[in-house]
Amino acid sequence: MNCIIIDDEPLAREAIEMLINQTGNLNLIGSFNSPETATKCIESNEVELIFLDIQMPGINGIEFARTVPKETFVIFTTAFSEFATDSYEVDAIDYLIKPIKLERFQKAVDKAQTYSKLLKADYADNSIEQVADDFFFVKADRRIFKVYFNNILFIQGLKDYVVMHTDSQKVVTAMNIKTIHDQLPKDAFVRVSKSYIINVKHIGSVDNNTVYIGTNEIPIGNIYRDFFFNEFVLKKIVSR
Repeated sequence: MNCIIIDDEPLAREAIEMLINQTGNLNLIGSFNSPETATKCIESNEVELIFLDIQMPGINGIEFARTVPKETFVIFTTAFSEFATDSYEVDAIDYLIKPIKLERFQKAVDKAQTYSKLLKADYADNSIEQVADDFFFVKADRRIFKVYFNNILFIQGLKDYVVMHTDSQKVVTAMNIKTIHDQLPKDAFVRVSKSYIINVKHIGSVDNNTVYIGTNEIPIGNIYRDFFFNEFVLKKIVSR
C-alpha cells in the first residue's frame, strides 16, 4: 500500500517512518513538511494512504484532507486529542495521538488496508432492493445480502460508500449515508456524526465524545450530540 507522510516536524516524520518500516506491508514513497509540498507527489503517484498531521503552518491537516482524492485514505497523526471529532467529519480512517505505539499504529494500518480491499470490489450497481419490518436486501459485491436490522452494530460512511458493520461481517454498498439512514427504524438507529449511524441496542457505554460498541469507538459529532443524548441516552437513565 503506497503511503506518504505529511508533518512539519522532522522528528515526527522520522518516528512515523520507523513505524512504517516495522509494519512491513506499507511502501513509503514520500515524506513532506507541508501539504503544499506533498501535492505534486499525490497528483503524479498512486498514493493510497496519507499519514497527516493536523496543526501545521499554512493549510492545516483537516482542511487539506477535504482536498485529497476520494480513493486516498487519511490517518491523522497529532499530539492533540481535541481534533478527533473533526477528523471523522472528513472521512478519516483513524486518529493517532503522538507518541504513537506500534500496536496502535498497526491497528490503524490494518483498518485502512481492509477498507481498501472492500472498496476495490465492484459496487457500481449496488442499492437497497427491499425493506421489510426487520430487514432489508442490499446489493453488494455482485450479490444480494439479507441484512437484519438487529444484527447491524453501526454504519460508517466512507467516501462514496457505506459500510454496514454487523455482528458477523462487513457489507459495503455504493450509497449515501443519508439514503440508508432514511430506510432504518428511527427508534433503533441514530446518526451520531457526519460519517456514523449507530444501532442504540448495541451500545456498551458512552461518554461526551464517544460511543463504545464492542471494541469499536464511534465519535460523536458536535451538531448531533444534543439530539443523541436527549433522545437516546438521558431519557433512559435510571433515576434514584
